Amino acid sequence: MRLVIFDIDGTLVPGASSEMRFARYLWQVGALGPRQLLAFAGFALRYLPRFGKHVMQKNKAYLSGHEYRHIVELARRFVADVLVPVLHAPAVERLKAHQAAGDTVVLLSGTPQFLADALGEALDIELCIGAACCTENGRFTPAPPRRHPYGPTKIDAAETLASRAGLPLADAVAFGDSINDAYLFRMVGRAVAVAPDRKLSAEADNAGWEVLDPGAKA
Repeated sequence: MRLVIFDIDGTLVPGASSEMRFARYLWQVGALGPRQLLAFAGFALRYLPRFGKHVMQKNKAYLSGHEYRHIVELARRFVADVLVPVLHAPAVERLKAHQAAGDTVVLLSGTPQFLADALGEALDIELCIGAACCTENGRFTPAPPRRHPYGPTKIDAAETLASRAGLPLADAVAFGDSINDAYLFRMVGRAVAVAPDRKLSAEADNAGWEVLDPGAKA
């Protein structure tokens, strides 16, 4: 039995990220209004000096004011109706094969935790780590996420998942699509680059990592 770590955006979800798709979904169902849009813009201005080019990845303020339970329910509907039908078939096939082999499959992503959990539920995955958005009194706030697995910080989250699963990270398999996943790839026993971006494709060639569904992204 091995630990098998799947990234979500670009790996299981091709094209636009799960979070961007969810924001569109919220707009379509009338759950994004002036309050959320102003909070989103305000976050970008306030935290640009702190986060720089990563400020929009940290920006979860579009959830501001919404009740946590309501967003969780919308996330479940969104994943079932919108996300599952567009999942990257080659990656899902590998995920299912690992499950059938008895491996412990987990999800690790910078997408919000409620989206990671909803996708995990749809794919029969119990262990998931995503971005921990800030809440107060059961409602989302515009503050930066308390946890945001991205780049090198994914290693800490992966170690947490390995500890929970009781399996060594050094023997794990990791699936990812971006050069930012290379940090984690170097920590595991086997790495699989899924439709990798150009930088990860070059890194995979140098390191001898497997490439699934080649055709480098811009």
